Parts: sequence; structure tokens; C-alpha cells
Amino acid sequence: MKEFALIFRLNTTTEFKPSPEQMQERMNWLAGIASQNKLADKGNTLLPTHASARTIKPNNVISDGPYTEIKEFISGYIVIRTDTIEEAVEIAKSNPIFKIGGNIEVREVLKRD
Repeated sequence: MKEFALIFRLNTTTEFKPSPEQMQERMNWLAGIASQNKLADKGNTLLPTHASARTIKPNNVISDGPYTEIKEFISGYIVIRTDTIEEAVEIAKSNPIFKIGGNIEVREVLKRD
């Protein structure tokens, strides 16, 4: 099986404060993945949206945040195990983040031999 990172993004920080019901729905979604033995890493499921990220570039140039030009906030990630990216996308499609206008990027995690 391959591993895929699901990177969760929101458009505004106001979407970052989920209700208890939304948190439970997300936990149920994660539990469903775990019950299939497809959850490889729960990751840092919540990442702060501002003032705590820096990017270090060549020559020790440091800038705020990972991408100062993006208009979305990365709110978290998990790593799942599936055979194909299509299967990973299908799992991602059932995440409740879409109900609040968020989106998910699916990326294959490359392994070094």
C-alpha cells in the first residue's frame, strides 16, 4: 500500500472554530478510516492559523508562514494508506470539512529506499 497525506485547508479563520457536533463528525470520520486499518498517521490534526509558522530559505532567509501569498489556512493533516490515489480521494470526499467550505489536498507520500 502507498501512503497519502490529506492536507486540510479552510478559507478563513472563523471556520477554524468547529462546534462540538462538527468535532464529533470529524472524529467519526477518522474512526472509520482507523477501523479499516488505513490511518497511517493522525498527524497534527489542528495547526494554528497564524503567528506560529516560518519558512526558512537558502542563505537563512526567514519569512512568516509557509506561503504568505496563499489565501487559505492549512488547518491540519493526516496520512492514510491506500492502494491508489483514487481510493485516497474517495476517502477524502467524505470528510465533513466540505460542509464549511474547506478543501482537501491529496498528495502521495514518497518513501526513500
